[in-house]
Amino acid sequence: MVWNLSRALQESPFPLVMGVLNVTPDSFSDGGLFSDINSALRHAEKMLAEGANIIDLGGESTRPGAVDISADEEIYRVIPVLKAISRELQVPVSVDTSKPEVMRAAIDAGAAMINDVKALQEPGALEVLSASGVSLCLMHMQGTPRTMQTAPQYDDVVEDIIHFLLSRVNACVAAGIEVSRIAIDPGFGFGKTLADNFTVLGHLGRFSELGYPVLAGFSRKSMLGQLLGLPVAQRVNASSVVAALAAERGVSILRVHDVRETVEAVRLVAAMKNPEVLR
Repeated sequence: MVWNLSRALQESPFPLVMGVLNVTPDSFSDGGLFSDINSALRHAEKMLAEGANIIDLGGESTRPGAVDISADEEIYRVIPVLKAISRELQVPVSVDTSKPEVMRAAIDAGAAMINDVKALQEPGALEVLSASGVSLCLMHMQGTPRTMQTAPQYDDVVEDIIHFLLSRVNACVAAGIEVSRIAIDPGFGFGKTLADNFTVLGHLGRFSELGYPVLAGFSRKSMLGQLLGLPVAQRVNASSVVAALAAERGVSILRVHDVRETVEAVRLVAAMKNPEVLR
C-alpha cells in the first residue's frame, strides 16, 4: 500500500486515529491478547471498522521496566502479522520499533510508517529510513524504558523536548530524509513525571506551531491512572477526554487503544473548530 503522511493529513478534516496493536506478551494494557496472527488480524479489522486511519504494530514493549528483546525475536513477532494485515485489510500499517534490522524488514514487508521511541538514534536507523520512502515519527524519551521513570529532570520540560525533537529532525534532513515524511511526538510517559506530562499536555499547541505533524500517545497511560486513581481497564473515558483536548490543541495523530471513543471525541472537536466540515 502506498501511503503518504502529508497527503493523508491534507485529505482528512479530523486528526488521524492510530489504533494500537501490540503483538507482545508484556505490554502494559494489552500484553498477550493479540500474540497470534488470527487474533491480531481480527483486532486490526475491528479498529478499522471503528474508524482507525492507521494501525500501529509493535513487537517489543516499551512500558517502564520493559525487558529488551533481540531483533530476530521482534521480527518473528511483527512481520507475519504485518504481512497478514497488508494482505487482508486496506489500511496503512506503522511499525513501532527502534531497531534498524526490524525497520528494514518491516519496510520490505509493506510498512507505511516507522514509529521510533528513540527517534532514529540507533546506529543505522537514519540510513534505513533515508533509503526508503516511508513516513516516520520521532519521539522524545529521557533515558530508556528500563530507566526512564527514575527521577526524570528538566530545566524546562516543553523547551527541552522541543530542542531534542528539532535536533532529530535536523539529523533526518542531513541524512536525506524529506521533511514531508516526518512527524514528532513529545513522548507522554517516557521519562516524565506526572507534572511533566500535564505540562506538556497544556502546551501541545507549542509543538503544533513547529510546523510538523504532532503525534500524541497517552491512551490508558499511568498519567491518567495516577491523577484519577484508575486501573488500566477504567481509563477509557479519561483517554477520550484527553484526546479531545489534544485535538483542540492541534495534534495531527492520536495513538490510541480505544478507536471508536477517540473517533467520536475528535469529530466533536473538529465540528466545534470548523463547522464547515458538517456541510
